[in-house]
Amino acid sequence: MLFSETRPSTMTTLPKLALYNTLTRSKDIFEPADPARVTMYVCGPTVYNFAHIGNARPAVVFDVLARLLRRLYPNVVYARNITDIEDKIIAAAKEQGVPISAVTEKYADIYRKDMGTLGVLLPDLEPKATDAIDDMVSMMERLIASGHAYAAEGHVLFHVASYAAYGALSRRDMDDMIAGARVEVAPYKKDPADFVLWKPSTPEQPGWESPWGRGRPGWHIECSAMIEKHLGETIDIHAGGIDLQFPHHENEIAQSTCAHGGKLFSRFWLHNGFVNIEKEKMSKSIGNVLLVHDLIKEAPGEAIRLALLNGHYRQPLDWTAEGLAQARRMLDRLYGALRTLGDVEAAASDAVPEAFMEAMLDDLNTPKALAVLFDLARQANTATDAGEKARLKAALLGAGGLIGLLQQDPEAWFAGGGIAPHIDADEIESLIAARNAARKAKDFKEADRIRDELAGRGIQIEDGPQGTQWRVAQMGPVAS
Repeated sequence: MLFSETRPSTMTTLPKLALYNTLTRSKDIFEPADPARVTMYVCGPTVYNFAHIGNARPAVVFDVLARLLRRLYPNVVYARNITDIEDKIIAAAKEQGVPISAVTEKYADIYRKDMGTLGVLLPDLEPKATDAIDDMVSMMERLIASGHAYAAEGHVLFHVASYAAYGALSRRDMDDMIAGARVEVAPYKKDPADFVLWKPSTPEQPGWESPWGRGRPGWHIECSAMIEKHLGETIDIHAGGIDLQFPHHENEIAQSTCAHGGKLFSRFWLHNGFVNIEKEKMSKSIGNVLLVHDLIKEAPGEAIRLALLNGHYRQPLDWTAEGLAQARRMLDRLYGALRTLGDVEAAASDAVPEAFMEAMLDDLNTPKALAVLFDLARQANTATDAGEKARLKAALLGAGGLIGLLQQDPEAWFAGGGIAPHIDADEIESLIAARNAARKAKDFKEADRIRDELAGRGIQIEDGPQGTQWRVAQMGPVAS
């Protein structure tokens, strides 16, 4: 059975969207405060270097969630910020002898392009921290006035003891939180757990004028201020990697709740699991940091996306070279099914199979959804009825679009999937035609020579009932 209605009011057979809420530690039914304006904020990149595969996971996962929400609701406002002022950015700019904007604009542009290669759509809003300095100052002033923050020696600090619910998200005791946050011991702090909202800048460091002197914001305050500015005091979903749960998201809750007189900050908190590399924690010291910018030169972006979605988003993901190679083979199967339907016009529908939709509504169960997608491919490979073929093609494209897969022409996929610009498709087709002619003339020596020439160019050919088809040969495992 197919599901094609895009509004929740007519969803009579499907369950409601359920999402695992880190705050409640349970899978809760998602009900937006205003179905006419669903708000979601995802913590984006700090732009001073290339993004690694761990950074790509939340971008891909919450891109899928945004696609699903847009299918269910008429208006979704999805914001993903850019942190463009931070000490690592300042250090990188100083090392290169350039303004911080030269570093941040370069790497923000690379981030957008690299994530776009993975099929990640641009968010509706992409606020930058440096555009929200006045909003941060305003929030800090309110926190000081209400007794939740204080100024000391050019700094502004949030007083953790003033917020009784601090720690509710991460569920840690205070000693663990202080240790986990690696807090700076400073004589101007009232309490070791207090965290910085504003800090002074030296003459050579970037800075902005404020009531507490020239300085720059701490990391946590920027997200609270940008959410308030663009989405409101209470949002539906706040998401990011599990590494942000504490202290970043914990601190966001504290300062936003206190700045808004106790109002709920975010109704749902979603966190994706860590990405490990070949069963080891990704670390510069180990030397196993895998950059997306490098990976997309060796593997199709769609294969990288599928590899990231092969596991449930909340679980840790073990990234392996073989796992990526397997993802490409899986896409070969899916695109192969679409290629068999090449002469079929898809049914005029944006239908998504009900089983696929049910899996997605169950806390983005992408492994289960992918199983449905592959079952559709299996059916497509054996279907004989014209109407059934049209229905299956529509279902494959509809389900693929919802998860961000099958977005290119099958022939383009088999010609390299976007990473083999050296392939001349017309020349390959000409060689295949010459080989077929040689086979017809029983000149098998010439036919074998052409096959070997194609193999030498990395082209795999397959003879079947529908003629000879070709693809760029399966890559070997990509080194990590």
